[in-house]
Amino acid sequence: MIKILHTADVHLDSPLKSLALRNPELRQLVEGATRTAFSRIVDVAVTERVAALLIAGDLFDGKQRSARTAAFLVGQLDRLRTAGIAVFYIKGNHDAENPITGGLDLPDNVHVFDARGGKVPLGDDIWVHGVSFADRHAPDSLLPKFPEPVPQAVNIALMHTSLAGVAGHDVYAPCALGDLLAMNFDYWALGHVHKRQVHAEAPWVVMPGMPQGRDIGEAGPKSASLLTIQDGAIRVDAVRTSEVEFAQSAVDVSDCETEDALRTTLRMHLQTIAQNCESPACVVRLALTGTTALHWQILRDQDVWRAQIDDMARDTDVLWIDKVVFDIAAPAIALSDGHQSAANATVELGETMDTVQAEQGFIHAARGEIDAILGDMPASVRARLLPDEASADALVTTSASNGAARVLARMKGSVG
Repeated sequence: MIKILHTADVHLDSPLKSLALRNPELRQLVEGATRTAFSRIVDVAVTERVAALLIAGDLFDGKQRSARTAAFLVGQLDRLRTAGIAVFYIKGNHDAENPITGGLDLPDNVHVFDARGGKVPLGDDIWVHGVSFADRHAPDSLLPKFPEPVPQAVNIALMHTSLAGVAGHDVYAPCALGDLLAMNFDYWALGHVHKRQVHAEAPWVVMPGMPQGRDIGEAGPKSASLLTIQDGAIRVDAVRTSEVEFAQSAVDVSDCETEDALRTTLRMHLQTIAQNCESPACVVRLALTGTTALHWQILRDQDVWRAQIDDMARDTDVLWIDKVVFDIAAPAIALSDGHQSAANATVELGETMDTVQAEQGFIHAARGEIDAILGDMPASVRARLLPDEASADALVTTSASNGAARVLARMKGSVG
């Protein structure tokens, strides 16, 4: 029996987009998560006494050179060498542009496949095949570069590919699932798509997903794939690797008639999320939904409720709050004539504010106010808040919308 561990898309030191700038402890946890996940992969490899670790591309994240990252990686690969574990690595689109991959002196247990393709034996009856990206772009299929499978042996092929295309991922080294199945390899160790998916089992075609999510769009626990090969047959199991997982969750607060009832509902909901978390920590984007009589009080005191939710999350010893979204509505109320007039005025004000928010003059003025505030912040904070022009525009829109909602919430409270 031989075991092999398969991972991809580690993206070492990737800048995680969901950094909570106000919380240094959370920022430190999240920024180190990709390294911790890779260390956990090495831990699993050593504990399971695997024969090899397969890295199907994008071990690195981009162009930035980091001596610290290089030292960390060599240390982890040395752990594998000490344990007698081989490493087979192909370069993906991110690796191809990273200077570390070309200049790093890797331990002798690591075999890096080049862009011409090749095969390497692992023991007497297992062969590992692989093809690396020559540069960041691979518009054509890499399949013609793979050598033929070795007869009467278990043949494993590493490839970084978008397959026939996946939403949210650039098209690289495209190919159809049927093309893979027709090549007579026993296991396709794929990379590039960040969500785990077993495309086929006869032969195996496995996208292990990334070992560590980086933002709320890469939610859920992450894993690597553990192969167990015995008498030519292959079994594949998912092995959890993520240090931090991200989650989006909604809680209906319609039945909460008092603030105490709301606190109880929120606390129970967060405890349930914590119990279901499969990683040591979980960063949650929480949405309050439903129709509640507390509508205006909640919107009026958003900062208070955010602080209370933060405290409830930390009480679980697992959860951190990324963001709280207040997607709640006020119940319909039968009003007297006087109150109906006030309510109509509130509706009219809301419509007016919606119109004003869309006007270029307002947008320009709001952008100026935000730029003035950002000017007092450190450059590193500004870069994280506004990585591009679209982020600046989105911040203006969100700030104006939230401000309008709070004004209306106060007015509706006085009307009710």
